[in-house]
Amino acid sequence: MITKKIRVYGIVQGVGFRPTVSRHAAAAGITGSVCNKGPYVEIFAQGEEKCVKDFLERLEKQPPKRAAILKINTEDVKEEEYGKFNDFQIIESEKTKGEIFVSPDIAICEECKKEMYDPKDRRYLHPFINCTCCGPRLTILDALPYDRERTSMKEFPMCPDCASEYENPATRRYDAQPVCCNDCGPEVYLIGRTERGRAAIIATRKMIHDGGIVAIKGIGGFHLCCDATNEEAVQRLRTLKNRPAKPFAVMARDVEAVKQECLVNEVQEEILDGHQKPILLLEKRKKSADSTGLCKSVAPGNPKVGIMLPYAPVQMLLFRYDDGIQMPDYLVMTSGNASGAPICRDDKEAVEELSQLCDLILSHDRKIRIRVDDSVMDFYKGEPYMIRRSRGYAPLPTMVTMPWKGQVLAAGGELKNTFCIGVDGRFYLSPYVGDLEDLRTVKALQETIHRFETLLEVEPEVAACDLHPKYNSTVVAEELGLPVVKIQHHYAHILSCMAENDRKEQVIGVAFDGTGYGTDGTIWGGELLLADYHGFERMGSIEPFLQIGGDISAKEGWRIAVSLIYQQTQDKEQTMEIVKKINLCSEPECKVLLAMADRKMNAVLSTSAGRLFDAVSAILGIRTKSTFEGEASMALEFAAEAYEKEIWEIDEPADGESGPDEEKKEPEDRLIMKTGSLIKYLTEKKTEGIQAEKLAYIFHQKLADFIICGCRKIRKKTKCNCVALSGGVFQNRLLLRMVEEGLEKEHFTVLRHHLIPTNDGGIALGQAAYAMQYIQEGK
Repeated sequence: MITKKIRVYGIVQGVGFRPTVSRHAAAAGITGSVCNKGPYVEIFAQGEEKCVKDFLERLEKQPPKRAAILKINTEDVKEEEYGKFNDFQIIESEKTKGEIFVSPDIAICEECKKEMYDPKDRRYLHPFINCTCCGPRLTILDALPYDRERTSMKEFPMCPDCASEYENPATRRYDAQPVCCNDCGPEVYLIGRTERGRAAIIATRKMIHDGGIVAIKGIGGFHLCCDATNEEAVQRLRTLKNRPAKPFAVMARDVEAVKQECLVNEVQEEILDGHQKPILLLEKRKKSADSTGLCKSVAPGNPKVGIMLPYAPVQMLLFRYDDGIQMPDYLVMTSGNASGAPICRDDKEAVEELSQLCDLILSHDRKIRIRVDDSVMDFYKGEPYMIRRSRGYAPLPTMVTMPWKGQVLAAGGELKNTFCIGVDGRFYLSPYVGDLEDLRTVKALQETIHRFETLLEVEPEVAACDLHPKYNSTVVAEELGLPVVKIQHHYAHILSCMAENDRKEQVIGVAFDGTGYGTDGTIWGGELLLADYHGFERMGSIEPFLQIGGDISAKEGWRIAVSLIYQQTQDKEQTMEIVKKINLCSEPECKVLLAMADRKMNAVLSTSAGRLFDAVSAILGIRTKSTFEGEASMALEFAAEAYEKEIWEIDEPADGESGPDEEKKEPEDRLIMKTGSLIKYLTEKKTEGIQAEKLAYIFHQKLADFIICGCRKIRKKTKCNCVALSGGVFQNRLLLRMVEEGLEKEHFTVLRHHLIPTNDGGIALGQAAYAMQYIQEGK
């Protein structure tokens, strides 16, 4: 007879771990106990040596479906120390300090789906059906250990039948904390109307069927929903949301419906129908003009559509119910929020912000503790490439093997905000918060930081934030009452890429994005840095230009285009002539902009790669203005990709002016990638009538050449052979591929992002990593 004390670390909360352990103990014929300690599960296993060995094998090889075991510590203990166990028991959760891992929310499982549509099952059509393998986790959690009394389900006492399942080791709901049924669980209802339960779901389905718009409360917040096959309904939602072109996310009935509209490979299908169910950016199928399906205004002018499958029971009931209403196979399912505000999570917010945008509001009475928006995932070379990391993924930590000790908080960026809590080598990136230009989002950030600190039981020693003095994220960090460490934006991008790839040594960082506050007070955004966790050196950038017009220049690429053309010609008349030829803007608009340039009025020096893309898009006549962030740049990428599909080889530019080796040294000895001469070349070719798609492709190709050449020169000078690619511009998969493959041909080691966004949604990880190194050095 032997006794072992076993501690299991990882995602072991809210995934049915203790019930599974109990079943393995019964199968192996051992006695003992299992207890949830918060950071880990503690097991005592007593029995014959071969039985205990069999139990340990089962534990390692057959964990619960949704668990993620990071490590198992086992030690022998003396029987007299803990006594003889007569049976195997799940004992009351106890609280202890240690490594904490919180489970994200989990999409509905196949078994629950079958029960929900079985008329003989007592949970038939139950909008909140769940089990140990699925259902809400993070969004209902008050504190750890994960037990019902520490979740928002504590308000719903179990009926005798649910309690019996909860307490019976033979059931799928043994120790499932959110377990409930139609008799004892939460209830759906229409706000401001009398319909509840079944009547509310039928009224919602009818409204969508008839072309209306409904706000629907899900797991992490509200969605705005309408028929995605009804052009009139989608256009009305666009008008109400003041969203003329930004793509809407779509929810499809099932995998087959997705395949009708999109090209789906095996990897994509597995993720699409897995337990995380993010929005996937999938390529649209080419269809005949008279074919039905998704209407054009769901994702206008975009070769892809963001599509997901239902992950909450109530969403499945929208597609299939026993009321005889024929529902479409596709629903628009876009975040339920006023422009700029965070996703709504309760009735008060929904009434204030969404009642003017919809015809009905379907809510429920299970409180959402933490807002969690949908995750958005692209694919690159057959692998997931995260755009927005939120539901299903947050707050799983990124693990770094640096020997760090301490606790830090990073407030993140201003746009696409997420924050990050670092504990030793574990970095917990929060769900997506949103853009902090809106004070409601700032409040949501402050609330979520406080809740995460409670959940993870941390007391940060320092707060990290962006260098920009006027960012709201900076203000939030400064108001925490902690020592504040400020990190340059693009340096944080590179550190984020290093942390995700667990890179310890120095890298050449290529940080290309829209805007970041530079250490010299100018706008950066097309940078070559030499970086490690101790600090960075700015080694190079694209050619600086005047960014004229303040914030509006980020939306109106023609303004940057005029400035760049003027920088090349140094002549007003010639600039006016070119602008007129390519129909960039009106003559009065051009005159005003040139006058502003001469006087340096509302103008700042910039090396923003994002604005460079906007300018090229305008020069080539693809998009002169953007109605949402990145619209002009995306359209430029799509044009280049369309051209690449048509050709295999590209003619080199006739003159050498945009050649890859044409850099010059500035007085501060920084490498300058001569993007100005590339602008000159593209403008000339556009006036000659060369196809815009071809020029878009040349732009991508030459920009990639500049980056590769710059990295080569830095390697020669520093002997550093590893390049990290980060920043929102690298959401552009064509540029990413050209740069990555070009660098690999030059025998560089290349790091890029995978499940941490390359955009500003990932920079909090880089900020936190720097702050952790900062406290090691006792600065």
